[in-house]
Amino acid sequence: MDTNQYLEMFLDESREHLQTCNEYLLELEKNPEDLTIVNEIFRSAHTLKGMSATMGYEDIANLTHIMENVLDAIRNEDLQVTAEMLDVVFESVSYLDEMVQDIEAGGTGEKDVTAIVAQLNKIEKGEPLDAEGGDEVAATVVEEEASLAYDDFEMTVISQSFDQGFNVYEITVRLREDCILKAARVFMVFEILENAGDVIKSVPSVDKLEEEAFEREFAVVLITKEEEEVLQTKISKVSEVDYVEVTAVSEENLKADKRKQEEEIVQTVKKQEVAQKDSKKEKPNRPAQNQAANRTIRVNIERLDILMNLFEELMIDRGRLQSISTELHNPDLTETVERITRVSGDLQNIILNMRMIPVETVFNRFPTMVRQLVREMDKKVNLEIIGAETELDRTVIDEIGDPLVHLIRNALDHGIEMPEERLAKGKPEVGTVKLSAYHSGNHVFIELEDDGAGVNRERVLSKAIENGLVEEEEADSLTNRQVAELILASGFSTAETVSDVSGRGVGLDVVRTTIESLGGHISIDSTEGEGSLFQVQLPLTLSIISVMLVELAKEVYAIPLSSIIETAIVHSSDILNAHSQRVIDFRGNIIPLLDLKEIFELEDGEAHSDDEYHSIVIVRKGDKLAGLVVDSFIGQQEIVLKGLGDYLTNVFAISGATILGDGQVALIVDCNSLIK
Repeated sequence: MDTNQYLEMFLDESREHLQTCNEYLLELEKNPEDLTIVNEIFRSAHTLKGMSATMGYEDIANLTHIMENVLDAIRNEDLQVTAEMLDVVFESVSYLDEMVQDIEAGGTGEKDVTAIVAQLNKIEKGEPLDAEGGDEVAATVVEEEASLAYDDFEMTVISQSFDQGFNVYEITVRLREDCILKAARVFMVFEILENAGDVIKSVPSVDKLEEEAFEREFAVVLITKEEEEVLQTKISKVSEVDYVEVTAVSEENLKADKRKQEEEIVQTVKKQEVAQKDSKKEKPNRPAQNQAANRTIRVNIERLDILMNLFEELMIDRGRLQSISTELHNPDLTETVERITRVSGDLQNIILNMRMIPVETVFNRFPTMVRQLVREMDKKVNLEIIGAETELDRTVIDEIGDPLVHLIRNALDHGIEMPEERLAKGKPEVGTVKLSAYHSGNHVFIELEDDGAGVNRERVLSKAIENGLVEEEEADSLTNRQVAELILASGFSTAETVSDVSGRGVGLDVVRTTIESLGGHISIDSTEGEGSLFQVQLPLTLSIISVMLVELAKEVYAIPLSSIIETAIVHSSDILNAHSQRVIDFRGNIIPLLDLKEIFELEDGEAHSDDEYHSIVIVRKGDKLAGLVVDSFIGQQEIVLKGLGDYLTNVFAISGATILGDGQVALIVDCNSLIK
C-alpha cells in the first residue's frame, strides 16, 4: 500500500494527538485522581500508535505502545500518579514529537528510545526510577523484546503439531557482550534450528535480527522432533553464544495461555465499554461535535497562498476598472464596477478569514515549556492563558512564536522570584504569568503579565549609561516606561551570570526587531517589586492593508492607516524650531516634523518653506508621535502589499510597494523606521 498520499494527514493528526496528550498531562498533574483525564490521554496515544503502525513508523508505534502500558496501569489504579512519573511521560511525548518532526522534514522518524523505554518499563513494574547503569537498561529492553505471546494462528499451528507428535520449544539465546557480528551468529543459530525443524516465531522479528536491531538476546519458537538436550548442545557450540535456554511448551500451558489472553481481551473490551459510557456521560453533545467535524476539510496552506495571490491580482484590476469608470462616466460601467467592488469586498473577507488561525496554535506549546523550565529553576509558577481563540493571519502566526518564547523565558528567569524570596516580600509563594490575546480595531494585542520583581530602574539605567544608550544627565528625566524599554536594546542584559534560560544579551532585541518587521510594536510597563506587562501590538493581516495615498514630488506614496493618528493642514507660522529640528504643537504635545521629500531625496523644484500651508500626516509608534510633511493628500484606499524583491533588501523607511489602479507603482512608507 502506498502510504505517501496519507503522509500529510498523518502529520496533521499526529500533531493534534500529541498536543492533546500534553494538554491532558498538565491537567492530570493538577488532578491526579481524575481517571477520565487518563482515558483521554490513552485514547490519543492509542490512535497515534495505530496510525504510526499503519504508516510503517515502527519506532513511534513501539514507544507509544510502552507509554500506553503505563497509562493503562494508571487507569486501572495499579499505579499512582507522581511528578517523577509524569516527567518520564512528558519526555516520551517530547520524543514522539521529535520523531514526527523528523518525518515532516523528510526523515525516517527513527530515534534511539532505549533509555526512555527502560524508564517506562520501570514505572509499569513499580520499580524506582533512579537506577543507573547501561546493563540494567539493556536488560529491561531485552526482557521487553524477548517476551513471547501467540496469536490465534500460531496457537492453531502449535496445537496441530502436538496432534502429529511434534515437540514445541521456546528457545532463548543470549550472545556475549563483546560479540561483534551479531547478525552472523543469529544466522548460524537459525541454520541449526531450521535443520532440526520449523521456526514459527522470533522476537525480535527476523528483519530486526538481520539489521542487528536488538541488544544481546533473542527468542524463537521451534517445532521439531529433536530433544531439548540435543538442541541445547548444538546451539551452545556456536561461538560467542553466552547462554541458551530451551523450554518445552506443553499443551496444558498453551491452553492456559489462551484462556488468559481471552480473559484479558474480555477485560479490555469491558474497560473500553465503561470508558465509552463515561465519555458519553461527560460529553452528551459529542455526536453533534462529530457532525460539525465532518463539515470541515484540511487545505494545504500553499493552495491558500495561491488563492491569495490570484485575489491580489483581482484587487489591482478592480482598482484599474474604478479608474476607467471614473474617466468614462458610463452609467452601466459604473454600476457594474460598484457591484464588482461589493462582491470582491465580500470575497476578500472570506479569503482573509480562511487564512486566520487561532493564536492557540502558538500558545499551546507554552504550558509544557513553562512546566519544564520552572522545575529546572526550582520556582513555582502558574501560567494563565486568556483569549487563545483570538485569530491572526497565518504569516503573522508563523513569525510570532519565537518572540513569545523569549518573553516567557525572560519573565520566568528575571521576573518571577524564588519562592522564599516571594514569601519574604509578602507575595504568594506561587508566581503568576498571564498570557492573553484580544482584538482591538485592525490589530491584535498579545500581553504577557507577571507579578514578579519588575524592572530595576537603577540597575537598568546604570547598564544603559555604561553601554552609551543614554547620557548620564538625561537619565533622571526618563519615565519608568522609557527606562523599562531600554532592555529591548541590542546586546542589553542586566544578568550577572549567563544561564541556559537567559542572560546572554540576546533575545529581547530580536523580539523587538521581529515584531516591528511585522508592522507591530512592543511596549513595556513595569513597576519595581510588583511586576511587568509586555504588550505586543500586531496587524490582523499583512497581505491587504488600508493606506492613505499621498503625493511627493509628483510621485505617489502610501502610508498605512494603522500608523496614522490624523491628517492636518498647518500654517507656516505654527511651525517652530527647536534644537535645529522643525516641530509643531499638536494638542499640547511638541512633536517633530519630518519632510519625506528630504528623507527620500526627492526634488521637484518646489520648496516647502515657501508654502503658506503644509499638509501634515500625524503618525504614531507606541507613545511617540511625529508629523510627516507631504505635498498633498490623495485619499484612502485598500492596497495589496508586495515585497521589494531580493535586490532591494535594505531600503530605509520603505516596507514594500503596491500597484495602483492606473498601473503606477506606489512605495509604502514604514513609519516605525522614521520614528526613533
